[in-house]
Amino acid sequence: MSSIVSYNHEVDPYTRPSFPLRNKLLRVIWGIVYNLLFKLSPRPFHEWRSFLLRCFGARVGRKCRIYPLAKIWAPWNLICEDVVVVADEAIIYNPSPIHLCSHSTISQQAYLCGASHDFDGPDFKLISKPIYIEAYVWVCARSTVLMGLTLEEGSILGLGSIATKNLESWSVYVGIPAKKVKQRCNFLFSINSK
Repeated sequence: MSSIVSYNHEVDPYTRPSFPLRNKLLRVIWGIVYNLLFKLSPRPFHEWRSFLLRCFGARVGRKCRIYPLAKIWAPWNLICEDVVVVADEAIIYNPSPIHLCSHSTISQQAYLCGASHDFDGPDFKLISKPIYIEAYVWVCARSTVLMGLTLEEGSILGLGSIATKNLESWSVYVGIPAKKVKQRCNFLFSINSK
């Protein structure tokens, strides 16, 4: 038989807000813009979606392809260099900045998870850290990148894999947790040496 414990809700650390009111208001406004203008825009309207993201503080480079069903939690914490692809249903959860370097690809239903909770603390406090995706990285469909990680240049995180540590450059990682399975050809070296 369980007993009901009476406690003071005003001092319960679990009920304290994780974000200030300004952040919450910005996310409400962004949610309205996302649902009415971003998500419903035609697929080829990449410049329009980049413009909307810039209006909310994102830094978006040239020729980025951010598709209409991509979910970006906080545009003001998004940095996309030139020629970045964020596919439909990719989720960018970014309470801290997420930096996508040039020619990086975030595939369908990939999840860049920039936050978690301090599960050992009595208040279950939200903790967040930046994610840095270097140039020519491919985060494959349904894979997950945890907070605080760097995926080095040219690395690949395979289908459905979970990156729990930094990925080395020009390497292919698969599995849960992701493990290095092979070296990828560094095509930049061969282009630059010609």
